[in-house]
Amino acid sequence: MDRFAIIFLCTSLLIAVISDIRHQKIPNWLTITVLILAVSYNALVNGLSGFYFALEGACLGTVLLLIPYLMGGMGAGDAKLMGAIGGLLGPKGVFVAFLFTALIGGVYAIVIILLHGFVKHTLQRYGMMLKNFFLSGGLQYIPPAETEKKPKLRYGVAIALGTLLSVF
Repeated sequence: MDRFAIIFLCTSLLIAVISDIRHQKIPNWLTITVLILAVSYNALVNGLSGFYFALEGACLGTVLLLIPYLMGGMGAGDAKLMGAIGGLLGPKGVFVAFLFTALIGGVYAIVIILLHGFVKHTLQRYGMMLKNFFLSGGLQYIPPAETEKKPKLRYGVAIALGTLLSVF
């Protein structure tokens, strides 16, 4: 990846992290702008093959976080951000970024759960989900009870760190 792409990626991730920390939201204007510029950049640098490279990466990046989003595990902005990153990194690059992100996100979630005392309720819910999976074969997310305090995970931070680790 050339210097321009690295600066663009780092700047985009920084804006996403700041927005996620401050507002717990990654705005559409950011993800759409990053996606359009990433696809355009790859198309300008590598022609039609660059365009398809970016499109495949964007689709894969979005799909990788679509299931956690649909299960209520993260916001739509997180999935769209990973898609925009895929537009720049392509399918192989976004998959590696996803693997690092999942690892960092898992550690991050465990730390938040331990620090804020969510262990008992979280283990009960995930134990029930696992039991349901083995009994029915279907994966179904069980959200926390309305009265249960919910941890605030800023997954944009994990996405940024995972992406940067995959690039550097």
